Amino acid sequence: MHMSRNFTTFATLFEKGTKKNTYIMSVKFYKSENQVPLEMHKVRVVQKLNLLPVDERLRAIQKAGNNTFLLQNKDIYLDMLTDSGVNAMSDRQTAAMHMADDSYAGSETFNRLKAAMKEVFGTDNVLPAHQGRACENILAERFVKPGMIAIMNFHFTTTKAHVTRCGGEVVEVLHKKGLIPQSDDPFKGDMDLQELRRVITEYGPEKVAYVRVEAGTNLIGGQPVSLENMLAVADICHEFGVPSILDASLLQDNIYFMKTREAQCKYMTPKEIYHLLAGKMDIIYFSARKLGFARGGAIISHNTELIKSMMEFIPLYEGFLTYGGIDVRSIEAMAEGLYESLDMDYLSHGPEFINYLVNELDAYGVPMIKPAGGLGAHIDCQGFVPDMPHDQYPAAAVATALYIAGGIRGMERGTLSEQREPDGTERFAELELMRLAMPRRVYTLSQIKYVADRVKWLWDNRQLIGGLKWVEEPQVLRFFFGRLKEIGHWQEELVSKFKEDFGESL
Repeated sequence: MHMSRNFTTFATLFEKGTKKNTYIMSVKFYKSENQVPLEMHKVRVVQKLNLLPVDERLRAIQKAGNNTFLLQNKDIYLDMLTDSGVNAMSDRQTAAMHMADDSYAGSETFNRLKAAMKEVFGTDNVLPAHQGRACENILAERFVKPGMIAIMNFHFTTTKAHVTRCGGEVVEVLHKKGLIPQSDDPFKGDMDLQELRRVITEYGPEKVAYVRVEAGTNLIGGQPVSLENMLAVADICHEFGVPSILDASLLQDNIYFMKTREAQCKYMTPKEIYHLLAGKMDIIYFSARKLGFARGGAIISHNTELIKSMMEFIPLYEGFLTYGGIDVRSIEAMAEGLYESLDMDYLSHGPEFINYLVNELDAYGVPMIKPAGGLGAHIDCQGFVPDMPHDQYPAAAVATALYIAGGIRGMERGTLSEQREPDGTERFAELELMRLAMPRRVYTLSQIKYVADRVKWLWDNRQLIGGLKWVEEPQVLRFFFGRLKEIGHWQEELVSKFKEDFGESL
């Protein structure tokens, strides 16, 4: 499967990189008590927000079946459900959209995308797809056969669903440190390399569809993977002849953590890191709704034969080969967004705001996933409502409670996001997390402070939070469309307490 290539070694690249100072320079405030993350951009277009009174918030969440996915955007003050597709585009991206070459085939827009891929990843072997999930579908169709396994540091919901749909099974080899909610470990998304070897040997390389590393491991709190670990995984895959795949959707945040937490990366540029990974991994795919602040997705590889083996799926599932189901304006925005993903000012914004929120809540005593990761701030709901059983969905309950408390939409990332076992029994999540995603370049510091304030109030009144039970439960990806109701009348009691403490305030 792997075609041998000459790679620039990590050590060589490190030596080259030390000649130029590319580490992150944080802005230090004269008065330490004023220290806050500093935006390196200005806002020139605004969108009005709406904050409903608390009674209306209660009605809205109950009408949505206590599923934050089903809330209407008009009823939300701060949308922290996800960072996917809600990041702010830059002036350069919006300008680029007006240059789109709207053609079914032979579009110059696609050529500009290839040029951006070449600059960022060092290859223009690219297959466009309408989003990251579409890339997962193509990869599963290409590699997963019944009875095979896909090895991952940790699964993502849709990735696992694609694998199981094709008759495969997901085997996780996350290092045990990744499931410790509060620690000082800088790279909790790392694979256990010894376990990776053991699993490949046990099943046999021919039974391994691929090994997938997820940068910024989503379901354990956006925790990063070290560059050293990623490269070691690729080397093991090459040794066994197993395809190595990097999910780079959250690679922007992950690179920030490499540069701030991994000594060997301090003087490397983001571009050097992108190129090194693209040279080592057989395949990289990503959602441009995350990486690049745009829409769409893509699969890339230095291995031309691998790209050719997946090419037929693009017109079958996506659209013509050179646009892959993405409108040309979004392709232009993606291309420009990829260039911006090399800019540390843009890369640092999300992680620094997330870190600020995590530190604020941690100081209040709220149990948070630590250290702060990418994607968003994650509340440890097993610590927030410790007496609530998994089958009452504590993370989902906390998410609904926070919406009532502040009009803030977060996302459950716990047992509700799992899928039942084949026999119908509930599969309990390793971690019960409520995610407060941080859309890039969107919210102001005052809004983040408001989030911290409302979470603190909820923490002080956590004894009022009760569980949820199913009303409508889909069989696949139930967290998207499922509907639940409160057990008892705890939400009404929470509203009464809010009115007692805040009076007529929204």
